[in-house]
Amino acid sequence: MRVLIVGGGGREHTLAWKIRQSPLVDVLFAAPGNPGIAREATCVPIGVDAHSDLVTFARRERVDLAVVGPEAPLVAGLADRFAEGGVTVFGPSARAAAIEGSKVFAKDLMRRHSIPTAQFSTFDDPDRARRYCRELGAPLVVKADGLAAGKGAIVCRSLEEADAAIAECMERKAFGASGARVVVEEFMRGEEVSFFALANGHDAIALAAAQDHKTIFDGDRGPNTGGMGAFSPVGVFHEALEKRVMEAIVRPTLTALADQGAPYRGVLYVGLMLTSQGPKVVEFNCRFGDPECQVLLTRAPGDLIPWLLAAARGAAWPPATAWPHNASVCVSVASGGYPGAYVTGLPIRGVDAAEARAGVHVFHSGTAEREGQLVTAGGRVLGVTAVAESLEKAIAAAYAAVGDISFDGMHSRTDIGRRRMAPSVGRGTAPEGRRP
Repeated sequence: MRVLIVGGGGREHTLAWKIRQSPLVDVLFAAPGNPGIAREATCVPIGVDAHSDLVTFARRERVDLAVVGPEAPLVAGLADRFAEGGVTVFGPSARAAAIEGSKVFAKDLMRRHSIPTAQFSTFDDPDRARRYCRELGAPLVVKADGLAAGKGAIVCRSLEEADAAIAECMERKAFGASGARVVVEEFMRGEEVSFFALANGHDAIALAAAQDHKTIFDGDRGPNTGGMGAFSPVGVFHEALEKRVMEAIVRPTLTALADQGAPYRGVLYVGLMLTSQGPKVVEFNCRFGDPECQVLLTRAPGDLIPWLLAAARGAAWPPATAWPHNASVCVSVASGGYPGAYVTGLPIRGVDAAEARAGVHVFHSGTAEREGQLVTAGGRVLGVTAVAESLEKAIAAAYAAVGDISFDGMHSRTDIGRRRMAPSVGRGTAPEGRRP
């Protein structure tokens, strides 16, 4: 097979690393890729928004499967363009990807189909939004309607903070057109979990759960980022809970999309809050998370390609393989100043030493090569990931590897996986349903 991965971040590096292991894959391309991906695939200088060029390349190179990593090209219709060009594609159509591309669309769909989520209302007028905040009461959450690189959900502990968040989205236009409409919703209390399932347009199968650490500083303090680390499995997310989520949330959502003429093919990321009333949807995403992809795929057993093909083609699922009783932790290494302004082009040292450690993989998120030197090229620079027999050992291995790496201004959280230590995965806490 000839496979093309679209994207150039840590998620796509992880996909390239996993896909390269498939005996079915002869040739692997990535567009645009990054220095880490270049070790697994042939990188081609085509951006994720150059849809026509991507389709032309895939047709010319006789690509058998295109795997679209990031959300923006999916929301913009890249999967549709591939399909129209006769290229099999893993990733939902633009109509289906609206589940992430518009929070208003997603919340309205959940309301119509009784899918559990927070109480909410949507607004295109800032004054009406502020009045609703006073009806709802603080704490609450203000969310920009469109894509905002994981930073468009603002938790407001007071009405003053809510007023400021509405001004940030709707008046100062911090998120551009994405903030022209907002969702204002109740603040849900509980454990937050990222759950992933594969969908083939008419059926879904569970993958696994992970827990992300969104804020920049230890103790879940500071502004939201694209994700400062993750771990899998999640001790509180047991098998019975997984079944409940599949039956009450995942399958009804996919049925609702199919009934609207938007059958969903790809991976569905369900951001969950485990409340005292049961699991509720925080948000949907139309792709693997980053850094959740790193911890999921380093644990995932067997060959990923048959599962991606089944989802892309709307075909039956291949025979399943049980997930191993192990754990994975990813620590994001970021540029100083992120998620605000930061400097790029800084030399990175120690990646080879980190990867020499047993069970460690260093996935590139924001790197470049300048005159043979690996340098920083983004806010989140590396995803240092470790797999071990227990969460405790995976945490220790990941942080030992982080200690090998250095660049000016380097920042990482020191508490990834530690805020709620999962029980030993050997005691059957990880869901073991039918999955790849």
